[in-house]
Amino acid sequence: MLTEQASMNKLRWIMTELRDPETGCPWDIKQDFSSIVPHTIEEAYEVADAVMDAVEQQDFSELEKELGDLLFQVIFYSQLGYEQKQFDFDSVVSAICEKLIRRHPHVFGDKNLSSDAEIKANWENEKAKERQQKSTNDQISILADIPKNLPALTQAAKIQKRCAHVGFDWHNIEDVFAKVVEEVEEVKVEIEQNNPEALAEELGDLMFAVVNLCRHAKQDPEQLLRRANQKFTRRFHGVEKQVETSGVEFEQHSLETLEAYWQQVKINEKQK
Repeated sequence: MLTEQASMNKLRWIMTELRDPETGCPWDIKQDFSSIVPHTIEEAYEVADAVMDAVEQQDFSELEKELGDLLFQVIFYSQLGYEQKQFDFDSVVSAICEKLIRRHPHVFGDKNLSSDAEIKANWENEKAKERQQKSTNDQISILADIPKNLPALTQAAKIQKRCAHVGFDWHNIEDVFAKVVEEVEEVKVEIEQNNPEALAEELGDLMFAVVNLCRHAKQDPEQLLRRANQKFTRRFHGVEKQVETSGVEFEQHSLETLEAYWQQVKINEKQK
């Protein structure tokens, strides 16, 4: 198997060898479901970063590698499931195949869903049925099973989307924008009142409202903030280069001079 071409079977064989109690890798052998979760989260973020870099630079070689690392996480969990007689890779594949076919009746069945809105509504309805089937209660919350470990922006967007699906939502983006302005004013009041606890709450409300604005604008808040972070980092590197050229220590520059450097970086970007 070691000399065979790469395939899913070869990857599964590698995983089995790594977990062999007698001849496997000591690190892989001692892992369990909980211990590899941080690595899974890290790999998922690395995939997200690689996607953004690939789109921006049109170089997909790094994304290919990171997707392989993420796939290994799936294989690892599947091996643990197999060892504990809970599930295996084949059952994982079977489950996702069944779910995708069931959630796409307009592709694999005779249901007619022509618009994005109809497709999204059907998707949410299917997920609601799944939540109800998993619950032992007669009534299950619409917000049930939203992952607690999601990034806060993504979690907020998911909460809002769930509520919107049942009609608990602003009717238009103008009302959402007005809510953002309202929250800004409430933040200003708490800054003037010098009340840290109330200010923290209002700042949270403001961020939640901004996520709502992103959603109504059909934008992903997590990706928007990532791009903003990348843009700021890129421009700050430009400022650092100008500081280095000046021969003066960064801390010795006035804010006005640093701002002038910043504006020059922005001008240079627009001229490219």
